[in-house]
Parts: sequence; C-alpha cells; structure tokens
Amino acid sequence: MTNSVDAERTQTKPGKRERLVEAAVRVFYEQGIEKTTIADIARVAEVPVGNVYYYFKTKDQLIEAAIGAHARSLDQIVAELERLDDPRERLKSLIQGWVDGRELAVRFGCPFGSLTAELTKRADPLDGHAAEVMRALVDWAERQFAIMGRSDARELAVALIASYQGISLLTNAFRDPGLMAAEGDRLARWIDSL
Repeated sequence: MTNSVDAERTQTKPGKRERLVEAAVRVFYEQGIEKTTIADIARVAEVPVGNVYYYFKTKDQLIEAAIGAHARSLDQIVAELERLDDPRERLKSLIQGWVDGRELAVRFGCPFGSLTAELTKRADPLDGHAAEVMRALVDWAERQFAIMGRSDARELAVALIASYQGISLLTNAFRDPGLMAAEGDRLARWIDSL
C-alpha cells in the first residue's frame, strides 16, 4: 500500500516518455537538431540513455514527437484565444503572447520557427509535418481576419505570421527584446486599423 505522498508524487511527475518529449522540445530549441544527441535529451529528461530507445528508436522519432508537442501547444493556445469574443482581441492576444516570450526569442529565436527552418534543410518528410503545424497557425489567423469581414484574410494571416517570424529572427540576431515589443505594438495597431 502506498501513502498519499507517494501517490501525489506519482501523479505530479510526468512519465518517462512525456519527460523525453518535453526535453526534446527544449533541447532542440536551445541547441538545434543537428547539435542535439539522444544523450543530451536523456540527461535533461533525467532518463537513462538506454531507456530512451524503449520509447523512441531514432532521433527522428524524437523530432516527430517534438513536432507533435508543438502542435498540441498550439491547440492549447488557440483554445485559450477562442475564449475571447472578438477576433481582433484574439489576434492581439496571440501577439502579446509572442511579446511575452521575447526573452527566449533573444536567446533562441522562435521555438517552432527555428525547428521548422532547420527541418527544411534536411532531406526527409519531417519538414512536411512541421509545415502542417505552421499552416494550422496561418489557417487560424486567416479565420480571424475572415470573421472581421476581410476578403484578403489569407494575405493578412500570412503577413502576420511572417512578421512574427521575421521579428523573432531579428530579436535573436540583435539580442534585443525591444524589437519584439516594438513590433508587437505595431502589429496590434495594424490589427486595430483593419
């Protein structure tokens, strides 16, 4: 029989597979795919390296799991944004989330954009999986602009996401979080002007 403290620990600590996926997302973001080893991910996840292969046979399977984690994260963000009544407020809240993450962008760029850009340089189908997640964000933004009555909703959605990806790159390159904050303000004014 276990006591309540043991039961609580078991419930609050993610399992090995979940820890490995979380670690893969973090380490791929911080180090990039090519520099990351399975041992790096195992160390961050606090899982013996030999146990990794029970859950993931290859590094590519870890990459695919990381893409899936990004997709789930996007789903959660969208679900939160959908609680807001006005599409303008949804879009501005998305932008504010980007601005709030500017300190990480200074160090590593956009969490998903960096991964996607790195995957496009590889000759395998994983870049297509990453593109699907990026497309889901563009599609969501397009729906917001369409609700606002914009016939150019797709163009506006692409412009919004491209602006964020560009400012993430510049924020990282110049190590200047103020760039992200300024672009966030500009984008919010742009949304209000539509």
